[in-house]
Amino acid sequence: MPFGQELPQLIQQRLFYQGRKFNFDVATLRLPNSAVGDWECIRHPGGALAVPVTPEGKLVLVRQYRFAAKGRILEFPAGTIEINEDPAKTIEREIEEETGYRAGKWQKLGEFFLAPGYSDEIIYAFLAQDLVKLEKPPAQDDDEDMETVLFTPEELEKAILAGDPIDAKSISSFFLARPFLM
Repeated sequence: MPFGQELPQLIQQRLFYQGRKFNFDVATLRLPNSAVGDWECIRHPGGALAVPVTPEGKLVLVRQYRFAAKGRILEFPAGTIEINEDPAKTIEREIEEETGYRAGKWQKLGEFFLAPGYSDEIIYAFLAQDLVKLEKPPAQDDDEDMETVLFTPEELEKAILAGDPIDAKSISSFFLARPFLM
């Protein structure tokens, strides 16, 4: 059966929490194997991520404070998709806000579930090339505490393999982009 065709039978669904970017619900389901139980799910509109590459071949990342991790995580620029927004538009906006760069060339790398054990969030990954540094980048959102950093692909791969604090969506997207970087 094709992926996404094995739908569970919904018995009951309860909204547990409604947030500004996502909802958290609890559903009583009958799974395709007939098991019945309660499952919690974060309902998320999805996110878009860019692997930005400067003309010199450097990767543009941000080191961002993340409250859940209680520290700074190295990440590619990314953002939540607004209602009825194309992921490509999301990341065009986010790359400028988060890094102060604008890309002249875009290529879709792929899409993937971020944490399907408890969320329906999908990340749409793009390669951003022909970067130009903006004279005056847009202001960051109030809740963003980040700095822009540049890495060669080799430096980033070493950081990943060394276990530096780097989020999973950035690691996954780096490996999707890798054939275009070497």
